[in-house]
Amino acid sequence: MTFQYARKATHKVYRYDRLEGITGSDDVSNETWLFACPHDDDIAIGGGLWMKAACEAGVDVHLLAATDGRMGYCSLDEQGTIAQTRAAELVESCKRLGLTDESKIHLLGFPDCNLSRYLGRRPAEQGEPEFAGYTGLQNAFVQQLRSIKPHRLFMPSPMDYHPDHQIVHNEMQISLFHAAGEIWPELGDPTEVPAVYELAIYCDFPDPPNLQLKCTEDQFQAKLDAIACYKSQKQIDMLVQKVKDAGPVEYLREVNFKFYSATAYLHLFED
Repeated sequence: MTFQYARKATHKVYRYDRLEGITGSDDVSNETWLFACPHDDDIAIGGGLWMKAACEAGVDVHLLAATDGRMGYCSLDEQGTIAQTRAAELVESCKRLGLTDESKIHLLGFPDCNLSRYLGRRPAEQGEPEFAGYTGLQNAFVQQLRSIKPHRLFMPSPMDYHPDHQIVHNEMQISLFHAAGEIWPELGDPTEVPAVYELAIYCDFPDPPNLQLKCTEDQFQAKLDAIACYKSQKQIDMLVQKVKDAGPVEYLREVNFKFYSATAYLHLFED
């Protein structure tokens, strides 16, 4: 058995044995996928199997972590070094999932648990994460989207318990709009809006997922090994146990990302 996929439609479940089936792609090896998260360990927990499946299928996989993880220390001795420790743990974790090219791991360096200060875009002050003289999540996300040009984007759901997860989701949504337009030309050329998918990490999806992935115990063990690389993150033990209890399965929710049109409501007022 390899990875097995299922898509839940209104009255039927469709099953596939290749990523091309569930994505509708002609050949996923010609695609670029971006897994975007606030913290280094989020993707391994919520989407490690999808990431591993993509790597094994030849997808050009990138991972973006918005924060530096500085608030993830579990002892006072780690307080001054935890950001560097977590960055190294991320590299090792990604290797377990098949992402071995460190140039495709993008650490944006925004302060952990303090993303509310970096909503939007503004001129950077000394010492702040900076792209083209500006700081802010929208500034960084637009630059990364235009540089990586993903065909598919995976990120935490907007209702996750952790505020950093909510902020990354919301800032990424508007950044998709900005990245596709002419605004802020110093951040690169406009890029097409990718297909968007939500991951569940801390809590259930706000709406039921429609995509499922199942795998072998060996493939699942690779995910557990990837999570185990985060030895410094003792506070996630409860989440890790939930992953173990659920077994070799993950879910995604496709996002119908589209821009507003009044035509969507015309039928509501027809006689």
